[in-house]
Order: sequence, then C-alpha cells, then structure tokens
Amino acid sequence: MEQKAKQWGAIIVMIALFAMIAFVTNLCTPMAAIIKNQGEISNVLAQIGNYGNFVAYLVMGIPAGMLISKFGYKKTALIGLVIGIVGILIQWCSGLIDAGDGSNIGTVFGVYLLGAFISGLTMCILNCVVNPMLNLLGGGGNKGNQLIQVGGVFNSTAAVCCYILMGALIADATKAKIADATPALMIALAIFVIAFVVILFTKIEEPEQAPVQVSLIKGALSYRHFALGALAIFLYMGIEVGVPNYVLQFLVAGKEAGGFGISAGTAGLLVAVYWFMMLVGRFAGAAIGSAVSSRTMVTTVSIATLCLVLFGMFAPQDVLVSFPGVDWGKLEVIWQEIPVGIFAFLLVGLCTSVMWGAIFNMAVEGLGKYTAIASGIFMTMVFGCAVMMAIQGAVADATNYITSFWVVVACAAYILFYALVGSRVSKKEN
Repeated sequence: MEQKAKQWGAIIVMIALFAMIAFVTNLCTPMAAIIKNQGEISNVLAQIGNYGNFVAYLVMGIPAGMLISKFGYKKTALIGLVIGIVGILIQWCSGLIDAGDGSNIGTVFGVYLLGAFISGLTMCILNCVVNPMLNLLGGGGNKGNQLIQVGGVFNSTAAVCCYILMGALIADATKAKIADATPALMIALAIFVIAFVVILFTKIEEPEQAPVQVSLIKGALSYRHFALGALAIFLYMGIEVGVPNYVLQFLVAGKEAGGFGISAGTAGLLVAVYWFMMLVGRFAGAAIGSAVSSRTMVTTVSIATLCLVLFGMFAPQDVLVSFPGVDWGKLEVIWQEIPVGIFAFLLVGLCTSVMWGAIFNMAVEGLGKYTAIASGIFMTMVFGCAVMMAIQGAVADATNYITSFWVVVACAAYILFYALVGSRVSKKEN
C-alpha cells in the first residue's frame, strides 16, 4: 500500500491508540498489588485482572478479524471503544460495591474480573486494528516494522505514566482498596471517550479486505513461520508482563513472604523504569528499523534477555545497588537500594521493547490473502499472558519470586529459536 501524505492523519490516530492500549492494559499489574493484600490471596489469584484482560484475547481474536473484514478498521475501532467504556465503568463499580471489611470480597472480585474481561475485548480489537494498519501504512517489511516501533514508543510512554499514577494512588498497598484506583479508571474512561470522538471525525483510507472466514485459519497456519510466530507471541507475553509484574510483587511483599518489603508507591516508581527502558528501546528500534531486519533485532534482544534474567536469578540478594525513580509529585529523582539482580530484571525492558513489532512483522510476511485472519490468530495468542502469569504465579507460590523467573528464561529461549530458525518464510503447505 502506497503511503500518501493525507494518510498521516490515520498514522497519528493508530499511534494514539497504541498508547491507549498500554495505559489500560497496565492497570492490571498495580491492581494485583492491591488485590494481594485484601486477605489471604495467593500469587495466582492476585492476577485475576490480567486473567480477565488477556483471556479476552482468546475469545475476541478471530471475531476481531471478522469485524475488520466486515466493517473496516475505523468502524471496528469505534465498536471497540464503546465496549471499552462499558468495561471501565464496570471495573469502577467493583470499587463502589466494596464494603471495606472483606465481607463481600467475592462479589467485588467477580465484578472487577468482568470489567477487566470486557476491557480486554477492547484491547484485542484495537490491537487487531493498530498493528496491521501501521504495517500497511508503512509499506510492510522494514518500513512497516519501523512504524510499529514508533507506535511502541508511545505505547511505552503510556505504560510509564500508568505505573507512576498507580504508585501514587496506592502508596501503601496493605491498606489500599480497589476504589483507590478510581482516578486512574476515570483517566482511562476519558481517553476512550476522546479517542472515540477523534476517530469518528478522522478520515481513514481503508485497504481492501478479503472476507474473513474461519476456514482460512487452516490456510494461515499452514505457513510454518506464522504458526511458530503465533507461539512466539504467546510466550513473549510472559516476558513483557511477567518481568515487571513479579518484580513489583517481590519489591512490595514483606521479607517474611520472600520479598523485599518496600512501599507500593516507591516500588511503582521503580518498576515504571522498566517501561521507560522499553520506551528507550523503542526509540532506538524506530530509529534503526528501516536498516536493521526484524530477525537481527529479535536475535539480539532475546540473547540479552537470557543473560539479564539468568544473572538476576543467581546474583546474591544481599548485594544492593541504588536504583532511580521519579517522584512526579515533587518533581525529583528518588534513589532506592534494591538487589543487583532486580536491577538486571528491570533492564529487560530494553529487550522486550522491539520484540512485539518485530515478531509480528516476521510472522505475517508473505501471507497474502491470509493476513487478516492471521492478525486475528495473532491477537488470540496474546491470551498467553494469562497462562504464563498463572504458571509463574504457581511457581512463585511453590518456591519463591526469584525462582519463578525460570518461566521467563524458557520463554526467551523459544523466542531466540524463532528468530534464528522458525521465522524463515515458508511456502504454504498443501
């Protein structure tokens, strides 16, 4: 698709949606810190927000592709935003009905889970819109990857803002309630409404779409490089979300629970640096995306991820280093001593920064008429986050937070395999 000057409006809108996806999605991890301290809650159960958000991808991945085929990218985005508004309002209601004494915590969790699931439907729909549109607007190949990386810059910026805001709202996780997250939910609601209005009045030239039929799934999966790429995204989600999530849980948990025992507010400011690292990495990825292949990017960062995580796991926890965070309320840099291994974990953000866009770029290369259904399958695989969060949480409950990072090591090892071997474009099987 030839990129025209008047399509810059569409590019800007897609990049803005990329940012919004990150802000709403990343609400789930700080919320886990709140849920963990509502009672005797395991690490597995504390992730209910992530489960609801990412299981929605399993439900909505293929239907989202069908919506795009039937209504086009613009109308599909508008449908998704309406659904998102409903999801945010339901999450807000879960805080309103909380009695505060734990007597109705089951109902509160149920309503919150429903809201997270509905919001996840929106995130899936918007991801199905944003990624292929940016790839198409960029012309595919290295240029398409570069444009996706630019969108990733804004995605990471929004994630940083989310962690800083939530850290300020739940400074003491042991006393925080779901209702304390209301300001963040209202910001998310406002973003949805503004995005709806902007997209409604933005002209977007729609690429031609072949009808999306479930029967095409077999055709898309017959491309070996795509099938293996879908699994790579499934496991990638365990790295991107798993690292900051369980670093946050480790930092907040008391020493008696195998954690480090600092305030949730301070931990939030520190973990926000992970997303800042992703921002830096995506700036770099956008700058070199037209010159460096996706395969080279993913090979390099997956090796670096393995090195950093393994170092973080085996580094002595009594060796501390000062790590920076930004107190935006006072506009000053804070320094907190943390184990050197946790420092290494937070640097993984530099590596995950380019993985998503580059894996997507490699996986859909040469799919032709199967691209639309492939995008739906790709989004379905994002539910891997829910699965990997549960697995890592179970390992953390059975052992400790640091040992649970073996799950991340396994995910990174597969992604390295995909970059070196699995991503080679294959012909369609008969």
